[in-house]
Amino acid sequence: MELVGVVGAGVIGRGVCHAVAASGVDVVLVDVDARTLTDAVDEIRVNARMYRLLDGGAGTTTGSRELLQRIHPSVDYESLADADIVIENVPENWDIKQSVYQELSRTCPTATVFAANTSTIPITRIAATTDRPDQVVGLHFMNPVPLKPTVELIRGRDTSDSTVARVMELLDRMGKEAVGVRDSPGFVTNRVLMLAVNEATSLVEEGVAEPAAIDRLFTGGLGHRMGILATADLIGIDTVLNSIEMLYEAFGDSKYRPCPLLRKMVEEGRLGRKSGAGFFAYDPAAGS
Repeated sequence: MELVGVVGAGVIGRGVCHAVAASGVDVVLVDVDARTLTDAVDEIRVNARMYRLLDGGAGTTTGSRELLQRIHPSVDYESLADADIVIENVPENWDIKQSVYQELSRTCPTATVFAANTSTIPITRIAATTDRPDQVVGLHFMNPVPLKPTVELIRGRDTSDSTVARVMELLDRMGKEAVGVRDSPGFVTNRVLMLAVNEATSLVEEGVAEPAAIDRLFTGGLGHRMGILATADLIGIDTVLNSIEMLYEAFGDSKYRPCPLLRKMVEEGRLGRKSGAGFFAYDPAAGS
């Protein structure tokens, strides 16, 4: 395992890039926007220092300078020509996903494994857009990636044992535990989490409780490390809405119908931490 590609330098992509580099593997971080890449590297630099203070965080045994030397930002897919594994982290939009995998099929060597870091789209559907369906596997990382020890691993219909073995080799180096689940929209975590977020949003919309009260009940009463709505803000309200819409489309079940308040928040630009406001207010300059 000499080179890993990470496509998409958003919140999750940055975390994946950080965690891979912290494991001692060089990473090519690809995004269509050069400014996004610059911001991503800057954020990884800050997080590398912060995670060293947290027990068990990626980067605790790797200095930030050494870690950053392993990260190679690029706006060109051709830079993935030598990648052993490519981990895709682009938005949960089928048209975007499809175009990315067609480009990866064109650019990457036939031996390269594709790992889809998707939260709702079936892996078999993604694999069908490539020239190597047996070398496509799902990896659903949790946010923040460097600090979360567990990953959902999803085999598509055609995913080979050798593909799983190669991905497991990387996860072992990253110190991640893989939990295997079957290929289904939303898999396990998002199928449950998005329902919880949607219902908690309905409680806010109906005036049953304020966001802080809802989250306090989950943290103080049920022992969650982070409240449901604070988690939604961390993920991004736009991403949450898109995920719930895809679950609704996939299952046709009214329980997945998005709460109108989520749509309103997205329309108003209240996207959570990344915009400075969601269910709660944040100070982007302070990174909180």
